[in-house]
Amino acid sequence: MGVRLSAATVALVAFVTAACPYDRITTSAGIAISGGGGGGSGSNVLVILQQPLTGTAGDILTPAILVGAADTLGRADTSFNATVTMAIGTNPVGGTLSGTLSVAAVRGVASFGDLVIDKASSGYFLRATAPNAIATSTAAITILAP
Repeated sequence: MGVRLSAATVALVAFVTAACPYDRITTSAGIAISGGGGGGSGSNVLVILQQPLTGTAGDILTPAILVGAADTLGRADTSFNATVTMAIGTNPVGGTLSGTLSVAAVRGVASFGDLVIDKASSGYFLRATAPNAIATSTAAITILAP
C-alpha cells in the first residue's frame, strides 16, 4: 500500500504542477487538492508583499503595505478582488490605526498607502483579513516618537 500511495502522490504532484485545469482531483486514497483563485474552490491565502519595519507616530507608514492573495497551492491569484481590511493585531501600548482601513484588491493586490499609528512603541503587528480568505499579519513594526 505504501508504494502505491507514493506513486500516486508523485503522479498527483506532477499533474498539478503541470497547471492542472481541474478544480478538484481525488483518488481512491481520499487525496484532494483544490485551488483558491484561477477557478479553484478553496480559500485564498493573504500574503504581505511589502511593509515598513519602522515608522514615526502620527506619520503615514511608508512604504505602503501591500497585501496579495494566493491560491491554496501558493500561486498568485490575480482574479482576487475582495475587500481587504487592515487592523492592529498586536497593540503594545494602545495605539490607534487610522487611514483607509478597507481596500478592494485590484488584480489580487490591496494597497494601503495612508495608514498611520499614533503612539510610539515597538512590536506592533497589523492583521489583514478578507471574506473567504485566510488572514495574515505583518512582521513587527516599530513606531518611533516624532
